[in-house]
Amino acid sequence: MAVADPECGISNGADSASPFSDIIELNVGGQVYVTRHTTLIAVPDSLLWNMFSKKTPTELARDSKGRFFLDRDGFLFRYILDYLRDLNLVLPDYFPEKSRLQREAEFFKIRELFKLLCPKMSKDNSITDEICQSDSEEPSAPPLLGPDASRTLSVASGAHSPYLESKKSGYITVGYRGSYTIGRDIQTDAKFRRVARITVCGKTSLAKEVFGDTLNESRDPDRPPERYTSRYYLKYNFLEQAFDKLSEFGFHMVACSSAGTCAYSSSDPNEDKIWTSYTEYVFCRE
Repeated sequence: MAVADPECGISNGADSASPFSDIIELNVGGQVYVTRHTTLIAVPDSLLWNMFSKKTPTELARDSKGRFFLDRDGFLFRYILDYLRDLNLVLPDYFPEKSRLQREAEFFKIRELFKLLCPKMSKDNSITDEICQSDSEEPSAPPLLGPDASRTLSVASGAHSPYLESKKSGYITVGYRGSYTIGRDIQTDAKFRRVARITVCGKTSLAKEVFGDTLNESRDPDRPPERYTSRYYLKYNFLEQAFDKLSEFGFHMVACSSAGTCAYSSSDPNEDKIWTSYTEYVFCRE
């Protein structure tokens, strides 16, 4: 039977030569992961390999519950861990954070994963026009082209631009719920509460294109791009900021609606009234 070992991890089923247990619990930027010790050391000379094979548990940072702590992006670490499990990269069909994941691969010193994330090697998921070259590649000089050939090449390259390909028509609905209190003296006693959450509804690919990493998709990160969703919300609470982003990507407002209710804060009718409203704004890009 495995014996709990708080100094090493969850269970003491690993090779007796290693000071770490077979099961390791991690806290990465506030996200908790549980994995095997062999997974963390799957890539020799990587940062995790050095941490969990060259060091002892007492040398590594821990959180208040004894989990090994890494101050990195907790959401993106799931893809780092997936790659370590079978050394194969699998991303959702639409993945706008590839450049950030590439930065994480560089930080963790996982060289092969870093190269797989280069736009040149994975054009379907590319989010930038930059070309990433491996060490063995040398930049080649551009061929000499006449005016007609140069114009043709420019049109052809523009046809494969990720921005032009992703600029599809469609609708995005932005909604928010707010509340405020109005006292007996309306002019002085209006107390507004800030917007708690801004929701985003529409096609997944459009929502990710516009809001990028400001879109909180922790509840539904792998939803196909052509599916519709109402599970997303924004990481900030400024409605004008959402409007600016939509305008930047060519959307304009076509409709809005609002509904409100009123209630007393207590059973005493002399107490202040609490007004609650829900408002939706519909944006369109043709």
